[in-house]
Amino acid sequence: MEYLSKECHDGIVAELNRLIEVEYPKIKDALCEARAQGDLSENFEYRAARRAQAKTISRIKYLQKVLEYSRVIDARNLPKDRVTILSKVKLTNLDTGIEAEYSIVSPHETNLEEGKISLNAPIGKALMGKMVGDIVEVHAPAAILRFRIDSISL
Repeated sequence: MEYLSKECHDGIVAELNRLIEVEYPKIKDALCEARAQGDLSENFEYRAARRAQAKTISRIKYLQKVLEYSRVIDARNLPKDRVTILSKVKLTNLDTGIEAEYSIVSPHETNLEEGKISLNAPIGKALMGKMVGDIVEVHAPAAILRFRIDSISL
């Protein structure tokens, strides 16, 4: 079971609907046009349309599975004093003094440019369940990092 924010869930539903209602019909039309050109053994357009069809079907099935095995989290029911999924955490790196802010999200929402890290990432795992003032050691591939949790919000 995976937990998603409402925004992530809605984004997945929108992408799934777009693939089913817009993209897949376009691919079917491209396949029909390519078949009409005759010899399929040397028909580049036909092969390209078949690859696009396979890729789209694969993505549709993947998104359907994600939705089937996920649940939307209501942030109002999450504890405010501990780091959980959907928490925004301000940290200070104790070795460098650099401050950072991250949102802990599901793997489907991870976006480092927006400061969203997966709860399955080394930092996310180390932060889960911790409170303000706690010192957290993160066993990253390159080194062991030490952070102090400065604040937690939702």
